[in-house]
Amino acid sequence: MSSVTERVKQQFGPTAEAYINSSFHASGPDLALLVSSCGFEGTELVVDLGCGPGHTALACARHAAQVIGIDVTPEMVAAASALATQRSLSNAEFRVGNVEQLPFASASVDVVTSRVSAHHYSDPGRALSEAFRVLKPGGLMLISDTVAPEDPAFDTFFNAVEFLRDSSHVRDYKGSEWMRMLAAAGFAPEMLERFPLVLDGADWVKRMQTPPEKVAMLKMLFAEANPAIRAAFEVRTDPWGFTIPIGVMRAVKPA
Repeated sequence: MSSVTERVKQQFGPTAEAYINSSFHASGPDLALLVSSCGFEGTELVVDLGCGPGHTALACARHAAQVIGIDVTPEMVAAASALATQRSLSNAEFRVGNVEQLPFASASVDVVTSRVSAHHYSDPGRALSEAFRVLKPGGLMLISDTVAPEDPAFDTFFNAVEFLRDSSHVRDYKGSEWMRMLAAAGFAPEMLERFPLVLDGADWVKRMQTPPEKVAMLKMLFAEANPAIRAAFEVRTDPWGFTIPIGVMRAVKPA
């Protein structure tokens, strides 16, 4: 198991409860678009990668035949299973597993989803190749994730603050990088839409239990950011916070 995977488990094990209760994770505008873009007919087998506390899998379960959520963090899998029981959704199940080694036969899955988890994948290319492998010809992959700006300075700033807040962060990829990675895995990809996500700084660091010394560093980075960066991320000081872009992407496995 990679060191990245271990860091993800260490970071997200103690924070599962916070992600169940996060309003964005539970009902952000990207979730509705992701689900509607799957074109469910009620017969589909869906696999949700990096399922976290299960919000995406359970939203899909209302429209598909069966949904299986995969996550490396046992506490997240337990939280998702409890939420499925609470909502009486018996067609959703959750398993501990790695997105880079999916326990499904080739060409056996109709839809693969990944929502706000891909920036933690240690090898996104391998995860996308696995998604491509398990999908049936004509199958769909829907991804929602934080997307870095194309501008190199903005990209660097964004990933720096993400890593300071959460040491299991790997990378927020640019939209152009996503299109290249999906095409390299064999998909025909498109960017469906981008949403601004307004973040309250105090809530953002509390949810991840960021240490106080790193919170202080984050506040300093925001305070010292140049005007272009402050404008790009809509940096606010009282209460502190900023706005980040979320991209929703759809990728088709050719028939």
